[in-house]
This record gives sequence, structure tokens and C-alpha cells, in this order.
Amino acid sequence: MENFYSRIRNFTLQKKDKINAALATFSKKEWVIFGVLFLTLLISATAIVQNVNKSLMVSVPLRGGSVSVGIIGTPRFINPVLATSPVDQDMVSLVYSGLMRKGPDGTLIPDLAEKYEMSKNGLIYTFTLRDKIFFQDGEPITADDIVFTINNVKDSIIKSPRKTDWDGVTVAKIDDKTLEFTLKQPYSSFLENATLGIMPEHLWSNSPIELNTANTSPIGSGPYKIDDVVRESSGVISSYQLSSFKKFILGEPYVKSISLYFYSNEESLLGALDTGEVNQISSITPLNADILKERNYEIGSSVLPRVFGLFFNQNQNHLFTDKVVTRAIDRAIDKNKIIREVLFGYGIAIDEPIPPNMIAYREYQEENLSREEILESVQNSLIKDGWTKREDGFLQKTTTDKNKKKTVAPLQFSISTGNAPELVKTAELIKQDLTAIGMKVDIKTFEVGNLNQSVIRPRKYDALLFGQIITHESDLYAFWHSSQRKDPGLNVAMYTNVKVDKILEDAFVTVNEEERTKKYIQFEDEIKKDMPAVFLYSPNYIYTVPANLQGSATSHIVSPSDRFLNIYSWYTETENVWKIFTR
Repeated sequence: MENFYSRIRNFTLQKKDKINAALATFSKKEWVIFGVLFLTLLISATAIVQNVNKSLMVSVPLRGGSVSVGIIGTPRFINPVLATSPVDQDMVSLVYSGLMRKGPDGTLIPDLAEKYEMSKNGLIYTFTLRDKIFFQDGEPITADDIVFTINNVKDSIIKSPRKTDWDGVTVAKIDDKTLEFTLKQPYSSFLENATLGIMPEHLWSNSPIELNTANTSPIGSGPYKIDDVVRESSGVISSYQLSSFKKFILGEPYVKSISLYFYSNEESLLGALDTGEVNQISSITPLNADILKERNYEIGSSVLPRVFGLFFNQNQNHLFTDKVVTRAIDRAIDKNKIIREVLFGYGIAIDEPIPPNMIAYREYQEENLSREEILESVQNSLIKDGWTKREDGFLQKTTTDKNKKKTVAPLQFSISTGNAPELVKTAELIKQDLTAIGMKVDIKTFEVGNLNQSVIRPRKYDALLFGQIITHESDLYAFWHSSQRKDPGLNVAMYTNVKVDKILEDAFVTVNEEERTKKYIQFEDEIKKDMPAVFLYSPNYIYTVPANLQGSATSHIVSPSDRFLNIYSWYTETENVWKIFTR
């Protein structure tokens, strides 16, 4: 063996001597060439190693960092039972969690619940809670807390805005981890109602819910907990400092701290963004979003389930019983122009009563004709229907009753709407389009309170330019069932159709999604036949995105607070690791 190693050593020394001898014969020029080639080899080898290393690495979120958010409003009732204002709902979504949680795409996932089971008849839901679930003060969450929260929602004295969600539902504790919900009739939105935030009974049971100090210093089990609250000298809350809740059941959030600052109006909100006090704002008007975009702010948006349209009151103006007229109105209105000039592109044109991102939405299909061709076609259909042009350019129709008495009726009606700039501008554009085909339109604008009390509730309008907020599929019942025609119902088109009534009633209790979707498509088809309204657009929810914030995209925002549904997945810092070390 010694002889073997000796031979190897001698061979190595001989090789080394030969290399040194060869190098000694190099001229200066040859040394330069050798140096260049060696350096090239070294650089190439390094680059190859770096590329191989880079191909094996991925960027992953790293816990840390902070986000400062500006919100319009002042917190008052930060609890799931009484929260009504957008600012209260924002806080609830950050601090509380429910049995279920809605994901950024609108799908529902278990949150505090480990699982749920539904009986075959859809009347009984049994929820099993996860192990080791805690409130932010360290107390365990039990079935008692769920029962306590829901019973407060159902309490008629408290008057929770969520009460109608739970009417007809009884909840019973089976044991500390198991609950049973019994429904009077099955309905599709029950699981979505189960996203209701759960309140700790030990903090809320010692005083009336409206007076409890926990309203502004809440403790829940959501992704973030309150560390500090700053108040003005008047006692009004100006900001909250939140930190990530390590025991949040869906995983500790990546962003370590969230600062929330509250402002009285959008102007103050925009000012705070400019000064850098906050780096994220939301619920921005399209005009301001357009201005911010020009100043290189990154703007995010998502279509809201809002349906803005022109709703016809046939009882007030019999003109709208003529389907030729209502179809002419629908075709003559340039909906895409409204999107461009009123919403600055932050919206989508629609011709359905069901908003985008809900059920099997069918996108608005613009006619494959020029505006001139559309208007000519519309005018021809009106002439064919017996309308003639007066000297002033507006249309009229002469009718003869059974006594051969002739009556001349002008093609004229009024549009009532709120005094919000977007609504006023939309009404003006509609008037321009309809004037072009010979319809005479008057615009009546009202303060929001006056519009509701003096116009909508008594149904005193020809056509109402109005927006419907559809948070659940079941809301369609409130807007279109004939039983909802009179105040306090929301059927502002005064629409009556026995077939539609039956479809809506059946859809409400149909749990199977595929079957329910078929019914709502039938509903849409009936509405399009009857033309009780012209559907115009669904607006976008608009927000700014900090340059370093990732993972915040969401495609399904029903209410502004949904912006925070996946906040535990947001991150501002990253690190590069080999793929084999990711989880």
C-alpha cells in the first residue's frame, strides 16, 4: 500500500514539474492570452453555478414588515352583532373569525370549524370545532361562545343587522366542540351566514352589548389583535395599532403589524396618502383613482355585486308597458360610454339583473353595429310602433279609444335619482342618448334621505336611476318578488310575474348549486323578456396597493371589508430558498 501511495505522489510531482516547466516557456504575449482564457473560464464557471443555483431557488414570503391603512369613518361598534358602518365592518374582519371563512375567490372554507355535515333534507347542520382554538386573550373558544354570539344576533331587543340571516334557525350545543343548527327550511346562503364573527362570552355577558367597552377594544380570534388605540382629546379614536395573532387558526399572518388611521372624508384620506402617513387606501371614487393612477400609484380594483339600472314604474307612467319603448331605451343607451366617462373604466357594462362574480354571469354583449346604425334601427322600430316626430324633434303617438276619441301622447318621462356626482352624470348621458332618438327626458335629483323618503318609499317616480346591493343570491327575492312591490319592499320596478315569483321561491330553498344556478338563469331570461328595467353597470371597488405588498389580490369583493379576507396571506418581505426547503 505504501508503494502505491509513493507512486501516486511521484506521479503528481512529475505532473507539477512538467506544468511549471511549460509555464516557464511562455512569452509575455502567451501569458496575456493564458490569463484571458483562465479569467473567461472562471467567469463562465461562476455564471453557470449561479444560474443553476438560481433555477433551484424560489422566492417565499417572510414574516415581518408593516402596512398602514387609511379608512374613512370612526369606529363605534367593533363587534359582529352590531357592526353596520364600513369602518366597523373592516375592523370586525381583522379582529374576528367565524365558523366559516370566505376566500378571496368567494369560496367558503372552514375557519374555527374543523368540519360540518348537512342532513339530506338540508335542515340540520352539525359543526365540529377545531382543537386548540383560542381568543386573543388566551381563553379557549368553545361551543358556548358560538351559541352566545348567535343568540345575541337573534335578540329582537338588540336589533342586529344580521338578524334576518338567523331568523328561523335554532342553535344547540351538543358538547364543547359540537353544535347543531336546525333550519325551518333549507336555504343556500346558510354557510355564508356562518362566517359571522364569534365573540367571547366572558367579555360580553357582563353588560349590555351596546354599552360594553369591548366595542372599541375588541378581542376576537381573527388574524390581528389590537395592541394600542390612540384617541383625540375629544375621545374620538384616531388610530389603532394591530399585531399579528400567532394562534390564528389558518396560520400566523406574514405582515407583523397593521396601522389603521381614520379620516372624516376622502380628501383627508388622499392627503394622508400623499404625506406617507398611510400607504394603502380604499373605497376611492373613480375620478380620484384616475388621478392617482396618473401619479404612478398602483391601483387595484374588483367588480362589486352592485346593479345600477333604470327601473321603470308602470303604475306611474304607462309608457313603460310598451315593450317597444323599453327595448328602444335599452338599445339607445351607450353603456360603455357611461363606463368610460363616469367610472373612468372602473366598472363593467351589464344587461342582467344578476351582478358579475355571482352565479353563472353572462357578460354584456354590445351590438355589432355602429352607434349611428343602432340609433337608426331604434328610431325605425319606434316609427313602426306608431310613433311620429313632432316639429321639435320629439316623438308622439296618436291613439283612438273605443269611442273613436283620439288622444295624442308624447314619448316623455322623468328620471329620478340621487345627487351623487356619478348618478347625475349618468342621468345626463342617458338623457343625451334618448334625446337623439326623439324621447323627451327630465332629470330630477334628490338628497339621499329625501330620495328614499319622498320618492322611493311612496313609489313616486317614472323611472328610477338606482343601485341594488346584492350581497347574497337570496337578495334577488327582495328586489324582484311581487310581494316586495310596496314599501318596505325593495321591488322598485313594481314588477309582477307569477313565474318569476315561483322561480325565486324555489331557488331560495335549493341547496344544490347546479340546480340553483339553472333557476336563476330562468329568472334572468324572464326579466329580459319583460324589460321592467334597463341594467346599466356594476362599479368596481377601488383601492391602492403599496409597491412592496404582495398576495393581496382578491377577485370577489361583496362589501369593502372583504378586502381583508385574505390579509393573513399578505406579505411585504421575501427570501430566496431552494425549492426543496419550501413547504
